[in-house]
Amino acid sequence: MKGRHQKISAPRRLVGDLLRFSVAIPRVTVQRRMNLAPLIEARARQSKRPTWTVLFLKGFSLLAQEVPELRRAYVKFPWPRFYEYPVSVASIAHERELDGERIVLLGTVKAPEHRTIADLQAVVDAARSRPVLEIKEFRRALKFARQPLPIRWILMWLGLNIGRRRTRHFGTFQLSVYSGLGAESLNPLTPLTTLLNWGPIDADGTVNVRILYDHRVMDGANVARALVRFEQILNDAIVAEVNDLSDDGTNESASMRGAV
Repeated sequence: MKGRHQKISAPRRLVGDLLRFSVAIPRVTVQRRMNLAPLIEARARQSKRPTWTVLFLKGFSLLAQEVPELRRAYVKFPWPRFYEYPVSVASIAHERELDGERIVLLGTVKAPEHRTIADLQAVVDAARSRPVLEIKEFRRALKFARQPLPIRWILMWLGLNIGRRRTRHFGTFQLSVYSGLGAESLNPLTPLTTLLNWGPIDADGTVNVRILYDHRVMDGANVARALVRFEQILNDAIVAEVNDLSDDGTNESASMRGAV
């Protein structure tokens, strides 16, 4: 059969570039079956419920405050070493549509541990709803993807391996999840030290939560202990903040201060 040639779009080139730098990382997955019934109950009491993306984002950033390995990166320039960041920068995968094509673009959120759930919800909502080309990060990524391949690979290598610049372009951890579609990814790839994802949440509050990590930076026992603490944070600090959300519109107004 004779097929037809199709040009690779700029967003697909960008995904390919990220995967090129992801496959070389010695990545391991640790999973924990969590029970988040207290958080489900607290969330259900809110008339405007924060998304699970925002709740996990805030919880993981609080966890990274306590576990410095989650804020470290293995960088190679000018020599191989670890680089530790004072705060987390989350990289969130957003599915958007551009020119009739479903694409995935990454948006970053600096220091989510210091932001309220309402503020974080505004940031995520904006990244998911505003026109793609109105969002500076998305526009910059698409412009980068149109550069010649050698230039993209050189700039991406430098961005990933110069400690001070890495978070500006890539973040400290990535969040990528399909649980809202009733599915879960078992082996997602990222060039970052850690990637957080989870599966569909059962009615009784149980859910599979996994951290994929760069084995050069930490070991599995560290991650297993971190997942135990992560469950405690979600059912304690995050539940407390969700319970403090008001239903009078105050938080909605405050959340509009967030920006992408």
